[in-house]
Amino acid sequence: MFTGIIEELGSVAAFTPAAGGGAKLRIACKVVMSDVTPGASIAVNGVCLTAVDLYDDGFGADLAPETLQRSNLGDLRTGDVVNLERPVTPTTRLSGHIVQGHVDATGAVESITDLEGGNWELRVKVPAELDPYLVYKGSITIDGISLTIASLDDSVVKVAIIPHTWEATNLQSRQAGSRVNLECDVLAKHVAKLLGKLTL
Repeated sequence: MFTGIIEELGSVAAFTPAAGGGAKLRIACKVVMSDVTPGASIAVNGVCLTAVDLYDDGFGADLAPETLQRSNLGDLRTGDVVNLERPVTPTTRLSGHIVQGHVDATGAVESITDLEGGNWELRVKVPAELDPYLVYKGSITIDGISLTIASLDDSVVKVAIIPHTWEATNLQSRQAGSRVNLECDVLAKHVAKLLGKLTL
């Protein structure tokens, strides 16, 4: 489980397609390696991956065909910047919200607007099937970042980006048309299933 509070910006050291439609991903990073062990989980742009290869300067992970189909990890190229987060421990403050690292779909950035003073407005077009799980002032994870929905109109989610989030994440590298990973609040999914409306 994660919180959506990004710990480090890593970079793609290598992306190698593998047999069967999967791929191997190597990430260069430092902070998240301080206590990692083989088989540990690390969220990359909000996708929970297993660190199967450990290096002095990063880790390697296998990407299943399902992961490539449902997320934007297949778009990664050498040098791309990615958001990284280690899983929570029982004593960690839950500063964001409950994030599983199980991406539901991808959305497309419609706009990123500079509001001055270091603040930004991000608008993302989301697939219609995610709409039942999104509410005003609810939580959504975009590329692994825990964000609050400021408005939801015609399948476009608007979120406010504060200066710290802008500086500490890879949102600076996004532009109109960029594909981003989306994860809805797991509590909303459970409520929807109880009500017989689950579509994911």
